[in-house]
Amino acid sequence: QVQLVESGGGLVQAGGSLRLSCAASGRTFDNYAMGWFRQAPGKEREFVAAISWNGGSTSYADSVKARFTISRDNAKSTVYLQMNSLKPEDTAIYYCAGGRHPYYSRTYSDTENFGSWGQGTQVTVSS
Repeated sequence: QVQLVESGGGLVQAGGSLRLSCAASGRTFDNYAMGWFRQAPGKEREFVAAISWNGGSTSYADSVKARFTISRDNAKSTVYLQMNSLKPEDTAIYYCAGGRHPYYSRTYSDTENFGSWGQGTQVTVSS
C-alpha cells in the first residue's frame, strides 16, 4: 500500500507562490499517475491537477490552469505542485493522490483514477 506525505503548505499573501511536495513510498512510484486535490471549508473535495507516470501528460482544473504546475521526480518518488499568483479562493487543504493507472483519465471518476490519499497540507491565502 502506498504512503503519501505532503509538505510545503502555509500562509501566503494574495499574488504569492507556494510549492507543495508529496513524497511517496510503498510501491513503484513511476508506474502510476499522481494527482492533487483540495478541499475548502464547507465545500466538496475538488480535482486540481494530475500527471502521468512519466510526466508527459498533465491535466488541470480550469480554476488553476496557467497558475499552477504539477511535476514529478521519479528518482525521488515525489510529486510537486507549484502554485503561483495565489488567490484567497485557493485557500484549502491540499491532498496528494496516488493513481490506480499510468495515466489520468477525465472519463474516470476520482475514485477510479486514484486509490490512495495523503493527510493533506493547509494552504491559506490572505487578501
